[in-house]
Amino acid sequence: MSAVNITNVAVLDNPAPFLSPFQFEISYECLDALKDDLEWKITYVGSAEDETYDQLLESVFVGPVNVGKYRFVLQADPPEPSKIREEDIIGVTVLLLTCSYAGQEFIRVGYYVNNDYDDEQLKEEPPQKVLLDRVQRNILADKPRVTKFPINFHPENNDNGQPTSPDHDNGEQAPASPDHAAEVNLQGEEPNASPNKCNVQCPQA
Repeated sequence: MSAVNITNVAVLDNPAPFLSPFQFEISYECLDALKDDLEWKITYVGSAEDETYDQLLESVFVGPVNVGKYRFVLQADPPEPSKIREEDIIGVTVLLLTCSYAGQEFIRVGYYVNNDYDDEQLKEEPPQKVLLDRVQRNILADKPRVTKFPINFHPENNDNGQPTSPDHDNGEQAPASPDHAAEVNLQGEEPNASPNKCNVQCPQA
């Protein structure tokens, strides 16, 4: 059983211009106190054929991780257009939200992202050079792909330095429904998380 479960991910400000920041409101619960912070990452897949075009948009550590329910907003700058091939800017790509503990990734939430012009004429007759200020980004927030990975949440308990059994069963893939999960989240009862980077914004009391 995982020591940390994501209960809801809400994609904020969506659809949005291509050059605007990404914002995710993340709710999670911790079932067991952990020694170290959680690391959250947002990665933009720049090309389906070549992972060297992937861009790490943000990486933050959030803690302390005590037993309880938490909610915070993770914000990331948009991808750098100069690092994306011109032919890959318009079309469908993938955005990855991941969480790791002690260098071990234990959950990955993948979203399809559709980038297209905000004008029908531009869609029908796209210019030779992409007009970034006219490109709109639409994250398919209702169809995320969630992958869980088994990890050891308490490596400090291993005296001989050898890997121990993961804290939950084999990795599994399952559909998630952030909108449905939001219906059962308790408002205002999450302890404040303390992020170490300013891009993570905790809700005000």
